[in-house]
This record gives sequence, C-alpha cells and structure tokens, in this order.
Amino acid sequence: MIMEKRLDIFKKRKATMTTVFLCVVLLFIGASIVAEFDPVAGITAFPKAFAWMAEKLIPNAKAMSRLPNILAKLYETALLSIAVTFTSGIFAFFFSLLGSKTTKLNPIVGRIVRIIAAFFRNVPDVVWAMLLLFSFGQNILTGFLALFFYTFGLLTRAFIETIDEVSASCVEALTATGASFMQVVFQGIIPSAMAEIITWILYMIETNIRSSTLIGILTATGIGYLFDLYFKRLDYASAGLVVIAIVLLVIIIETISNSIRKVIL
Repeated sequence: MIMEKRLDIFKKRKATMTTVFLCVVLLFIGASIVAEFDPVAGITAFPKAFAWMAEKLIPNAKAMSRLPNILAKLYETALLSIAVTFTSGIFAFFFSLLGSKTTKLNPIVGRIVRIIAAFFRNVPDVVWAMLLLFSFGQNILTGFLALFFYTFGLLTRAFIETIDEVSASCVEALTATGASFMQVVFQGIIPSAMAEIITWILYMIETNIRSSTLIGILTATGIGYLFDLYFKRLDYASAGLVVIAIVLLVIIIETISNSIRKVIL
C-alpha cells in the first residue's frame, strides 16, 4: 500500500516535470519565432566571437599608457559604490526598525515602510538612472541617487527580514523586562543582527560596483564612461583593459568580503 502511494507520487511528479519542460520548450520556440532568433546561428557564432575578443580586446602598449587614467576612474567608481552602500545602509536600518514586526512600533507605519521599500527595490537602478537624467543631467549625483534608491529599497527589505528572524527572541526578552525602545535597539537588535547586516552591506558593495559601471555609461561618469568612450572610438584594446580592471576589482572586493564574513560569522 505504501509502495503504491509512493509510485503514484513519483508518477505525478514526473508528469508535472514533463509538462513544465514541454511548456518551457514551447515558450522558447515561440519566443525565437517572434524575435526571429536562430539558435543554431547563435551557437555557431561563439567561436568567431571568442576569436574576435582574443584579437581585439587584448591590451597593447597604447592601452597600457592609459592605465593611470583607468585606475583613477576605477578608484572613483569604487568610492562611489562604497559611499552609496553605507549611506543607504544607515537609512535602511532606521527604516527597517519602523517596518519590522519585531519592534511593534506601529502596524500602519510598518506597512507603509514595506510598500516604500518594495517600490524602490523593484525599480532597477538603471531605470532610476534614466529617470533621474531628466532632472539632474549626466553627472555623478545622478549615478549616486540611482544606486542609492535601489540599494535603500533592497537593504530595507533585507534588514526587516533579518531583524524579524534573528532578533525576535532578544526583543521579547528585553521587552518583558521593561526595556525602552532604544535599549531594545542597542542591546537586542544591533548585537544579534549586526553580523547579518554587515554581510548584506558587503554584498551590496560588490553589486554596486558592477552596477555603477553600467550606470556610468548613462551618466558619463566613472569607469563606465571610459569604457563607453574607448568602445565608441573603436579603441577595443583600451576598452578590454577597462574590462580587465573591473573584473580584477570585483575579485579583490569579493575576496576581502569573504574574509570579513569568515571573521564575523
């Protein structure tokens, strides 16, 4: 009897997986027809694309002469990403205290905070950059605000979940002893949630460095501007050096972040 039930469950799962797979295949075929995409041509183009990259994107002597300028713009991009992340992290933490169910400040205010966080988080940073271009133009402030809005929304949501999951027992214990709200925050929430908060901030620094490159193309700032400039000039060797510098920076930041995570977790 038990074996028959297991076989029935297995058959149902198999039928479900088969149906999902067929739906995905049909969706892919339909999308390819509408977009006039040829999968075979796309796959066969990979060798030519890699050959072109190996020929054009390898830095030469002319590209290496531009390395100091590239490093300066890379440094600017890294500082912007770090500044945006820490600034938005501070605002997000205070907003998360208002939106957390654990702190139990005000249900209506908490709901409003969650809606605001969801709005800022669900609008991509690139879209924010395009919207802000109309008001602020192509400058570093536009890039800062675009990254700030998206990071603020994501970190607010992440901090709310962290506080609700990690700090619930501490907050209940302190509240039972008659602790004030500030005592609950500094003696309960911050000590118990700090490791997770730092982890999220480190993650967003890595993410913002990648995003700021693309936003820099739109706002004509940072390392993204240099890449766009060299690429449009058909100076592919210099553009390739920019890409290599960005990849190395991301690897370095990720290595440092992993080291910090191992210490605090």
